[in-house]
Amino acid sequence: MNLAELSAVVSDEAKAFELVERLRWPNGPVCPHCGATSRAGRLPAQRTKPSKKHPEGKSVYGLWKCYACRRQFTVRVGSIFEDSPIPLSKWLLAIHLMCSSKKGISSNQIKRELGVSYQTAWFLTHRIRLAMTVDPLKSLLGQDGGIVEIDETFVGGKVVNNMHHDKTKAAGRKTIVMTLVDRQGDALGVVVPDTSKETLEAVAKPIVDRSATIMTDGNPIYANLDDYFRGHHAVDHDKRFVRAMIIHTNFAESYHSLLKRGLIGAFHHVSAEHLHRYVNEFSFRWNSRKESDGERTERAIRSGAGRRLTYRPLIGR
Repeated sequence: MNLAELSAVVSDEAKAFELVERLRWPNGPVCPHCGATSRAGRLPAQRTKPSKKHPEGKSVYGLWKCYACRRQFTVRVGSIFEDSPIPLSKWLLAIHLMCSSKKGISSNQIKRELGVSYQTAWFLTHRIRLAMTVDPLKSLLGQDGGIVEIDETFVGGKVVNNMHHDKTKAAGRKTIVMTLVDRQGDALGVVVPDTSKETLEAVAKPIVDRSATIMTDGNPIYANLDDYFRGHHAVDHDKRFVRAMIIHTNFAESYHSLLKRGLIGAFHHVSAEHLHRYVNEFSFRWNSRKESDGERTERAIRSGAGRRLTYRPLIGR
C-alpha cells in the first residue's frame, strides 16, 4: 500500500495493531515469553491507570494472554516497538517514510511529519534502522560463480570547510565505507577502520562465495584476490572506467553515490559512531529496490521482530 492507503488504515490504532499482527504472525500469535504458538487468547481492550499526562487513563490495544506461561503480551513485545510510548500508527508512518525515501529522510523531518520531539524522532529512526540491518552471513554474495564488485569510499568533510569555532580534532577525519555488490543480488556496506589488505580480506572472505569473480579498481590492496576467489579483474580508473564491457565497478559507485547524496542532502552530518546504522539503511533499500514502497515497508516491519535497541546503549552510556 502507498502512504495514502496506509494513513487510512492507521488512523485507527486498533487497525494498526491488526496490521502488524498479520505481518508478524501470519500463522497466529506466538508468545514472545515462552514461544507457545497455539495457546493464546485475545483479551478485550483495557485502560491504564489515570496519570497526570492521561487523566482518564490510556487505551491498551492488541492485548493477548498465553495460557501456557500465563503471561500477557502484545505484538510490540520482542520487537523494535517494545516499551515505546509512541502510538503504533506513528511507527508505521515513520517506517513507510524511511522506506519510500530513496535518499533517506532526516529525524527533523520525521519530527515535523509526526508531531514528536527531535529526541523521540532520532531514537525512533535508529530503532527502524536496526530493523533494516542486513545480516551479512544470511547468504553469501556471488554464489554459483556470480560477479561481486568491491570498492571503498571516504565519508566526511574537509577541514577547510569546517567553520565551527570550536571544531575538534575529528574535523576533517574521514570514515571509510567498503561496499560489496553482487550484480545479481544484494549489496552490503561495511564501515572499516582502514584500507589495508588484511582488513579487506577479513571483510570479504566470510561473506563472498569462493566461486565468485571479483571486480575492483586498480587499488593495490585488491591484488592477488584470485588466489582465494575464482577470479579477479581490475580496471585502472586513471585510464578508463570500463574495460572489456563487464570489468567495472559501476554498481558499487552507484551505491556510493546514493549514500553520499543522502548523507549530504538529507542528513547533512553523520557521526562516525552511528555511520554504520545509516549504511545499513541504504543497503536495505538497495536490496529491496525491485519491490514497491509498500512491500519494502512490510519487509521492515517483519524484520523488526527479535530486535531491540534501548536509548542508553545508543548514546554510549
